[in-house]
Amino acid sequence: MARTIRLMGVVPLGDLAAYVEFSRTLDLEVNALVQRLAVAVQARGAPYIRDVVPALGGLALHFDPGFEGNCVSAAVELVEASLKEGISVSADVLRTVTVPVCYEPEFALDMQEISHKTGLSQEEIIERHSTGGYRVLMMGFAPGHAYMGGLDPKLAVPRRATPRAIVPAGSVAISNDQTVVYPYSISGGWNVIGRTPLAVFDTERQEPSLFASGDRVRFKPIDRAEFMKLAQKR
Repeated sequence: MARTIRLMGVVPLGDLAAYVEFSRTLDLEVNALVQRLAVAVQARGAPYIRDVVPALGGLALHFDPGFEGNCVSAAVELVEASLKEGISVSADVLRTVTVPVCYEPEFALDMQEISHKTGLSQEEIIERHSTGGYRVLMMGFAPGHAYMGGLDPKLAVPRRATPRAIVPAGSVAISNDQTVVYPYSISGGWNVIGRTPLAVFDTERQEPSLFASGDRVRFKPIDRAEFMKLAQKR
């Protein structure tokens, strides 16, 4: 039987948005349902809704500047109407994105430290990370930045004590129970174990972000030669 989710509360986000919350902790099943709910709300085609953005445990509804009603009340009505129609957890897979990753030392900036913390060899770390099945839980922090759940529990290490001022674009990193791919060169405190040659975020593409909420993601190990070849094609 499909699990139901209960509305915990709704709060305004400025004058033209409202956040509908279902969980304050990371619950993978609730997250999957929230993502399907976001699709259902968007599909209703309410003319005053500009965007619906799923988060870890809720979703934000953004309203048109011309909307004259109460955003919080309108958000509740839309969400409750969608929930009454039923949301299926089995339909949460939108697509699968395969990401080539080079785990060699020049790209794996924190591999040795992670090996020390986990007691795993570098080969074991690569094996566990690259064979995992991941799902994009939400997009956030920066455009194109996807938070992915499904990390092997043995790779669950805390964030770095001191964040880096610049993390190279395409860096694949882990922290706690998630993994991410940095979309471009930005600051960050996650543990870097490799790098992809793919352009994770490109404003020239029709779909700028490589990832979207609900995507399944798989990492494919490649060597440095393959990394350089793919980087040149990009």
